[in-house]
Amino acid sequence: MITYGFSAAVSTRVSNEIGAGNVDRAKNAVSVTMKLSVLLAISFVLLLAFGHDLWASLFSGSARIVSEFTGITPLMIISIVLDSAQGVLSGVSRGCGWQHLGAMTNLVAYYLVGLPLAILFAFKLKFYTKGLWVGLVCGLACQACSLLMITVRTKWSKIAEAMEANYVA
Repeated sequence: MITYGFSAAVSTRVSNEIGAGNVDRAKNAVSVTMKLSVLLAISFVLLLAFGHDLWASLFSGSARIVSEFTGITPLMIISIVLDSAQGVLSGVSRGCGWQHLGAMTNLVAYYLVGLPLAILFAFKLKFYTKGLWVGLVCGLACQACSLLMITVRTKWSKIAEAMEANYVA
């Protein structure tokens, strides 16, 4: 949930800086927020990687459940890293006024990539819980990569020019 706070913050900051004509400050806000999000993700990954047995045993005394959780931990780690990046990148797309791109990316990534793969791996290939996580991670990877490409290829000066052209005093 912390990364969604970062998402809201970067969305607000980017939109305010673009609105003020400070394109370099908008790019800096994206960079700083992304670095902070990755640093936080690495912290959570380390806690999970080195303490997964402890975390699982806090919620269940069953050896089978702890074992299953241990098997899913690598997928959870990938999910945490991708989700931290995706949250910030979604905020950037909102801050730039590209809600339609974010919505289409979400639709394609989850419903056309993630969900079918989750069903395939979980039920057809009988990976069950791991299969559901694999599908989720694939959808998340698709979404994060798409939003990253959109952000990297952004022509910030054109966004500022478009904002000025649409500005009504």
